[in-house]
Amino acid sequence: MISPQAAQIRAFMKSTAATSVVQARLSVETRRSQFEALRAQIPLPADTQVEAINVGSVAAEWVSTPEVDDRRVLLYLHGGGYVWGSCASYRAVAATFSRFTQARVLLLDYRLAPEHPFPAALEDCIAAYQWLLTSGIQPEHIVLMGDSGGGGLALATLVSLRQAGLPQPAGAVLISPWLDLTLSATSYTTKAETDFMDSKDLFLELRQYYLGEQDPHSPLASPLLADLQGLPPMLVYAGSDEVLLDDSIQLAERLRHAGVPAELQIGEGLWHTWPITATTRPFPEGTQALEHIGAFVQSHCK
Repeated sequence: MISPQAAQIRAFMKSTAATSVVQARLSVETRRSQFEALRAQIPLPADTQVEAINVGSVAAEWVSTPEVDDRRVLLYLHGGGYVWGSCASYRAVAATFSRFTQARVLLLDYRLAPEHPFPAALEDCIAAYQWLLTSGIQPEHIVLMGDSGGGGLALATLVSLRQAGLPQPAGAVLISPWLDLTLSATSYTTKAETDFMDSKDLFLELRQYYLGEQDPHSPLASPLLADLQGLPPMLVYAGSDEVLLDDSIQLAERLRHAGVPAELQIGEGLWHTWPITATTRPFPEGTQALEHIGAFVQSHCK
């Protein structure tokens, strides 16, 4: 049974889902403006430091809180189905992760679809990681992190780095990642009634924006289908009630089969990207997840 605080948050989110950005058949402009307006209401902690920078041709921000270890970097790839999300809308999220991981967070404004379809966003993520390396950050001091579509980008980035012969980061944290754009998982059906945020129709729409006529079986578009050998240790979070649940379960299984250390945490009775919810609306399960993520990052960034 979930905590009373989580149940209250769930009830509120479910009651507002009918008018939320994740509903299908909204225009791209409407999705983006609604999402940015919603996130703009979240206050940034007063002790947060934000520095706008350019990572090559891509806008980004350094987000940090007191007592960070300057050597430790969290490269954060935001969610939004490859269509919405920005540094501005994820700044408070990044601040929370900086606090729990005691790391500087590099928050990336990668290019969005449909204006910039696959592989534009992935190219930006690879370039950002290479920029960190050329800036003198050691790979063993970097952890990749992403939620939803950003989780898919994180895994695709790791696969691309291995293919290019570049060093892997110390680890990766994926939160409710969207990893298989073939949309073949059975959880799209079995969790259709419990997932009040997402649906297969929504993901079909987002896939069209992101891929157009490109093949969803491409291992870099659907990194769940890629060769996962040689990747760094991963911590994966999912909610038991989300349609993307099987993506996380299958990832953990495939990582272990490939010899990659993997830990899967499924929040029973919880929803898509629930640890992200906890960054702005604390509840016991979420706080525990944030603490665990912090411990994972600190233990792997020596």
